Amino acid sequence: MLKIGPFQTESFVDFTKPENQKAYQDALQKVRSELGKTVPLIINGERIFTEDKITSINPCDTQEVVGYSAKATIEHAEKALQGAWEAFAWWKNWTIDARARILVKAAKLLRDRRLEFNALMTLESGKNYAEADVETAEAIDFLEYYARQADKYVHPAETFPYPNEENELHWIPLGVGVSISPWNFPLAIFAGMLTAPIVVGNTIIVKPAEDTSLIAAKFIDLLIEAGLPAGVVQFLPGIGEEVGDHLVKHPKTRFITFTGSRAVGLYIHAEAAKVVKGQKWIKRTIMELGGKDALIVDETADLDNAALSAVQSAFGFNGQKCSAMSRLILVDSIHDEVLSKVVERTRALTVGNAETNSNVTAVVNDESFDKIQKYIEIGKTEGKLETGGEVDGSKGYFVQPTIFSGVDAHARIAQEEIFGPVVAVIRARDFDHALEIANSTDYGLTGGVCSRDRARLEKARAEFEVGNLYFNRKITGALVGVQPFGGYNMSGTDSKAGGPDYLANFLQLKTVCERF
Repeated sequence: MLKIGPFQTESFVDFTKPENQKAYQDALQKVRSELGKTVPLIINGERIFTEDKITSINPCDTQEVVGYSAKATIEHAEKALQGAWEAFAWWKNWTIDARARILVKAAKLLRDRRLEFNALMTLESGKNYAEADVETAEAIDFLEYYARQADKYVHPAETFPYPNEENELHWIPLGVGVSISPWNFPLAIFAGMLTAPIVVGNTIIVKPAEDTSLIAAKFIDLLIEAGLPAGVVQFLPGIGEEVGDHLVKHPKTRFITFTGSRAVGLYIHAEAAKVVKGQKWIKRTIMELGGKDALIVDETADLDNAALSAVQSAFGFNGQKCSAMSRLILVDSIHDEVLSKVVERTRALTVGNAETNSNVTAVVNDESFDKIQKYIEIGKTEGKLETGGEVDGSKGYFVQPTIFSGVDAHARIAQEEIFGPVVAVIRARDFDHALEIANSTDYGLTGGVCSRDRARLEKARAEFEVGNLYFNRKITGALVGVQPFGGYNMSGTDSKAGGPDYLANFLQLKTVCERF
């Protein structure tokens, strides 16, 4: 067994301390001095530069190019898939301890370079200091947690004795998978989605989001430095509709893990279900999709805490989290008071550049910027604009934190995922009505209740249809090993990243019986 201590979540940097702010600014200067470079594909350990490139820009300053990545073709995808299967032939025979040591070493390296990784996320994805730091901490947690969780699969699973026979139930890896990760957590989710499969013996092709290939490449380099052998992870930045689609449909792909939009996830799931010539397995899909997450506040709640929780949940990283609160459901008797408190707190948020550590920064790209604007215009026809509603694309993709009140529970802005800093406030008659409204969408990712009424909390515990439910706090910020994360209904397969059974998604069982 790997001789390391028990798992502990990584602590966060306190940016109220001037010395930590200074250290962050120094890291930004260091990263800025390296801007404009091109990161290659990595196939079987070979670094490949291509004529066509993907450009990564700073969403807070769209004139600034952060860097470029090579752009994979279908031919590269084929080569990566072949190489991954060749690597699987020997990687599956490494001991779990040997594979886990690479994750532990990578966690140490990432901890040492934490601010440097943070700073690159600030420039490439527009994360302020705290949002970037908690993400790097989460990536460290995934590495440390999965390294320890892998140990449970060293020994056969439980079987009961039978006379004159030996019966064993073995865990074995699946083979070669494809990981398609999102831009909103370009380090943590990218790291978790690829290290979980490899620590239990699979090999994987990783396609990062086009907007955030540089931070992904930086993490791959760190894994290589930590001792990851060539071929185990094939790094394949490219266009999802091209190389991603090709790999999803390929007969040699064994499993697909995806985090992203509902529409793309359902497409991948449907395509993976089709059996094509040369395929001899049912592909496994592990899906983390969208949300339309709600926070309920009743008349017994601490209303100041409820308002704080709502604002934190709605506008952290500009609402660009699948767990973000996009519906605030207030029971009638406290509706106006809580709405007033939330609007007041929202207006106090600073909107600006991530480098200056603004509360709300730019959304990730022009596609998101345009989509959010359209929903704001829809919102003006479906509710009363309480604050925000303004956008500024002159320098970066800035959207003011926006709140609409008087929204019907079945309005578009109350049902469709916007993925930006836009909140629909819905009035409920009472708590039971609020819970009914909360469950009225197709999604089931996160939700919350602010209440001091024990019976109501217990009712929500049983009946609120979400994978992650929070009481009297914000509904974002799940910690690895503490709040295993994942939703059901149209929010995904509830695979619970950072949970005790997550690694089983990448294993299958084989029963072996010998009679004596």
